[in-house]
Amino acid sequence: MPSERERRALLGILENAEAALEFTKDLSFTTFETDRRTLYAVVRCLEILSEASRRVGPDVRGRHPQILWRQIADAGNVYRHRYDNVSASLVWRTVEERMTEIIAVYRTELAAEEDQT
Repeated sequence: MPSERERRALLGILENAEAALEFTKDLSFTTFETDRRTLYAVVRCLEILSEASRRVGPDVRGRHPQILWRQIADAGNVYRHRYDNVSASLVWRTVEERMTEIIAVYRTELAAEEDQT
C-alpha cells in the first residue's frame, strides 16, 4: 500500500497527464505550436508530472517497467532549467505518445489501492 506522499504523487501524475491530453484535444500540431498559452500549460503539466514521478516508489516502478521513469524525472530539469531548449514538437510527441499509457498505469495503481482498503 503506497504512503500518503506516494498516493498524492500518483494523483498528481494522473491529474496532470489527463490535463495535458485535454489541453491538446482537437488541436493540430501547428495550432499547438503557435498557441503559446496551451504550450505553456502543457509544459507545466509535464513539469509537475516529472516532479511527482520522483515520489513514486520502487514497487510501482517495478510493476511498470515499460514506463521511462528516469526520462520522466529528468525531463523536469529541462523544463525548469533549460527552458530555452524545450521544443514544441518534443512536448507534442510526449503528450501524443506517452500520456495514455501513463494514465492507464496510474489508474491501475489507484484502483488497486482502493481495492486494498
